[in-house]
Amino acid sequence: MPEPTEEKLSYRLITGPDTRDFCERIHNALAEGYVLHGSPAATFNGTDVIVAQAIVLPAAIANADAAVATAVDQLENDDEAFEGHA
Repeated sequence: MPEPTEEKLSYRLITGPDTRDFCERIHNALAEGYVLHGSPAATFNGTDVIVAQAIVLPAAIANADAAVATAVDQLENDDEAFEGHA
């Protein structure tokens, strides 16, 4: 768990053997406010199933969505301005 003064990372990829410990790590991250991002991945290393799950803070998603929306608006405005010039 992060120190109280330490800022949480917006994105984390949790990996490890598919054990109860891995599930508890995901559980704890969800309790800290993270949400699952995408589907989990799994592979077999010859001995164990190794899993990975991306998690993000919801605010990071909102900030990214807002940045994309702003960029799209700017592109549309640039296209409209360009169309008016011959």
